Amino acid sequence: MFDCMGALSTQRNDDPEKASRAFDKDRDGFVIAGGGGVIILEEMEHAKARGAKIYAELVGYGANSDGYDMVAPSGVGGQRCMKLAMDQANDLGGKKEVEYVNTHGTSTPVGDVMELGGIKTVFDDLGYKPYVGSTKSLSGHSLGAAGVHEAIYTILMMQNGFMAESANIEDLVEEAEGMNILTSRRDAPFSRAMSNSFGFGGTNCALVFDKFAE
Repeated sequence: MFDCMGALSTQRNDDPEKASRAFDKDRDGFVIAGGGGVIILEEMEHAKARGAKIYAELVGYGANSDGYDMVAPSGVGGQRCMKLAMDQANDLGGKKEVEYVNTHGTSTPVGDVMELGGIKTVFDDLGYKPYVGSTKSLSGHSLGAAGVHEAIYTILMMQNGFMAESANIEDLVEEAEGMNILTSRRDAPFSRAMSNSFGFGGTNCALVFDKFAE
């Protein structure tokens, strides 16, 4: 189905490791992946009482549907979704900057630049620039599992003090000008991150995590 839609990468079948290249001018579609994942979400006091290993705190979420198109994103729905998540995070986790955004970033010609435009608009209004990357450039797009995969990647990066590079960027898109796109791995601690999942039909979700501190 996705191949018939023209959504899958076809130009690098002989070099598949370089096919998923979110935010590169030469991207031509996503690379399909598989897998699954589970995150256990529970109240802090309950987790502490049973001696659970706490990886992070979910301090904000946004979810909406922009209803713009079955395939193409509007950009506006994603912006609103991110703002919803960050407003809640500031209320529940205290006001502080989102230091890293793990984008939906599928390596599709339209979706990537629409998401970058939304991120730029949201954070320009706030007066700062988070680091931005796409783990799909490393893992591929696992469709229904992508949201939980990328939430897990984001939490583990925050716990271990690094931000993965957005791989295979050889010629960055013009829409990323002035943004902190992760063209190489960054080793540094950070304490708040956002993970975006923007699906077909304009279904959007953004999660904001804080690093757990006793």
